[in-house]
Amino acid sequence: MTQNKRPYIYFPIIVALAMIGGIFMGRSGLYVGKFISPPSGHQNKLETVIQYIEKEYVDTVLRDELVDIAIQNVLQDLDPHSYYITAKELAALNEPLEGNFEGIGIEFSIQNDTVVVVSPVSGGPSEMLGILSGDRIVKVDNKLVAGTGITNKDVMNLLRGKGGTEVKVSIFRRGESKLLDFTIERDKIPIYSIDVAYMLTAETGYIKISRFSKKTYDEFIESAEKLAGKGMKKLVIDLRNNGGGYLDAATDLADEFLEKGKLIVYTEGKARAKKMHTATSKGDFETTELVVLIDEGSASASEIIAGAIQDNDRGTIVGRRSFGKGLVQEQSEWPDGSAIRLTIARYYTPTGRCIQKPYNNGSRQYYLEYYKRLERGELQSIDSIDFPDSLKYKTPGGKTVYGGGGIMPDVFVPIDTSGRSAYLSHLGYEGVFRNFSFDYADQNRQKLERYHSSENFNQSFSVDDDLYEKFIAFAEENGVKRNNYGISTSESRIKTRLKANIARYIWNNNGYFPVIHQQDNMIKRSLELLEIKKGA
Repeated sequence: MTQNKRPYIYFPIIVALAMIGGIFMGRSGLYVGKFISPPSGHQNKLETVIQYIEKEYVDTVLRDELVDIAIQNVLQDLDPHSYYITAKELAALNEPLEGNFEGIGIEFSIQNDTVVVVSPVSGGPSEMLGILSGDRIVKVDNKLVAGTGITNKDVMNLLRGKGGTEVKVSIFRRGESKLLDFTIERDKIPIYSIDVAYMLTAETGYIKISRFSKKTYDEFIESAEKLAGKGMKKLVIDLRNNGGGYLDAATDLADEFLEKGKLIVYTEGKARAKKMHTATSKGDFETTELVVLIDEGSASASEIIAGAIQDNDRGTIVGRRSFGKGLVQEQSEWPDGSAIRLTIARYYTPTGRCIQKPYNNGSRQYYLEYYKRLERGELQSIDSIDFPDSLKYKTPGGKTVYGGGGIMPDVFVPIDTSGRSAYLSHLGYEGVFRNFSFDYADQNRQKLERYHSSENFNQSFSVDDDLYEKFIAFAEENGVKRNNYGISTSESRIKTRLKANIARYIWNNNGYFPVIHQQDNMIKRSLELLEIKKGA
């Protein structure tokens, strides 16, 4: 087994991921596809207290703020996934689950105090007008925005807006002597939940799903059918760091791999009768060899998929123990535009497992459980994980599976510590990879595009010693001091991340992931398992 080496390198990373992931999963957990109006009720003690404070308190208070705070505190004391959403927050939180927002349709980055188009969204209004990757937005509605200290929030406020409204942008493009003016009509812009889909080998496809939205199933079918057309007979589904989403999206996806009548998941709550979700007769991939990747950031709907596949002995779950969210929320919207998401049921895998981890010590401890897993060596060694007999279950095929705190994979793959260093971490924190790669891709776009495809780039391009030294010098100029130990220890990782980020700025995720996966041990292990199965 892998030994627990130098975990201190990961403490700040895991704590940050824990808090960020916690917020994300708390607000993007598992939802039934039903929005209801809350029950009406008569005046109660809470209303009386608020009226009393409003009338008698020594300073002026805002009633609406008092109500918001009171509701939030009540819900947070119930469990980590019940919470209140103000009217202001609701639209932004629903966008990833609904699968779209309204705007001009660009992915952007702020470089040297200028808004730069990383790529126009496929089929969006900016792409349709001919806006290109690398374009600089200098003015918005005739107002200068370059060199003004503009922030990401400022850009969103300026460029997003109601569909059908117009915004004028003036763009600087390399090779053009004058600014180019575009009047863009805002429209619905898709938010995709499939990050990338491509062939790992001649027979093995790979699909990475980042969330479970209303459109995830349709996106998956489109991607899987394209891969099938390229000869896919085996599939790796990557659910790492997927915090969940809609219950129906998860059950629809699981249905594609399970025979009619197989149980996918069931839900039950005090006020909600037991509801079984079983596979239907549909399913174009019931015989496709399957591996599902999970890790400590896989939660909720991701765990439903993994649990259904594992409990039905349908495929192999590879990775590390998942987050452990087995609660289902329902959203209730109020007349003022606010909403609450209240836990109304637990879900159970086909063998009857509830994989919800304990939350009796409060939300902060609940999310910092990531840190505790690292501290006891769980991310590096399977020997540090111990399940009591009461949490052990058997699948129909006789495999032992576990409840009470996430999905334990069939095949454990520890976190990869090779080539890690504090220097590598610092490069990531300071955004050096992103900034250098963007500048390099921007300055060498024509040269890079001569590779014609991300596949050719991946096979032929390499970060040579000269480029590597330029990167190290750039890092030092941007606050990351030269560290010979880190430069030597992490050279392979740095070169791979640099190459992957350069590819991303030319071919988006289709360029990035095939490069970064070359050093991904879960991908490597998945391919080994699928090859072993073929040999057997």
